Amino acid sequence: MMSLEISKGLTEDGIVAGNNFDKYASKNPIVRWMMTGFEEAIADLTAVDTIGSIHEVGCGEGFWSLRWQKDGRQVKGTDFSGEVIKIARSNAQRAGQAPDIFQQRSIYDLTAEHDAADLVVCCEVLEHLEDPRKALDILHSITKGHLVVSVPREPIWRALNMARLSYIRDLGNTPGHIQHWSATGIKNFVSERFHILEVRKPLPWTALLCKPR
Repeated sequence: MMSLEISKGLTEDGIVAGNNFDKYASKNPIVRWMMTGFEEAIADLTAVDTIGSIHEVGCGEGFWSLRWQKDGRQVKGTDFSGEVIKIARSNAQRAGQAPDIFQQRSIYDLTAEHDAADLVVCCEVLEHLEDPRKALDILHSITKGHLVVSVPREPIWRALNMARLSYIRDLGNTPGHIQHWSATGIKNFVSERFHILEVRKPLPWTALLCKPR
């Protein structure tokens, strides 16, 4: 398991970003069980384009991008936070991998000319956005082959937070989550611009494999 430096959930502007803790390296058995399910789902869904280019939108500290780069795939990772990108590049250097695959870019600024890829991956991003419909349109414009997208599955996500006595005053809502989708809700939303090919539900997420309409 790759050990990452993480952003502790805040950017230099005080905006919630990145991970609140390194869930990929957690030793909590329940977290590990959930993360194993999530990792297996994303690994399976992203195996659809094994030769083409990958653009991870909202790459965070670089866990997935570095994993794909290590496997020899052509990868680009973008994130709106300069602080998070610095950490991703640091993690690449620590792993002996190329740090220049990571770029500071907002999802709203991505263009087909500069950012298109055969496989676009956007995991745990849409729930943070004020205008997810605009973001979906942009993902459509840069996806040449397939899109993999995942979001927390509500209301299960908040219920699990409440069960572990986290974010009680916010009724279990994780800081920075301003959009909330059930499995049906996210399928209906993404279907506005994409054909959904496969649905995975690793607790407590919904993950979709899609092709542009």
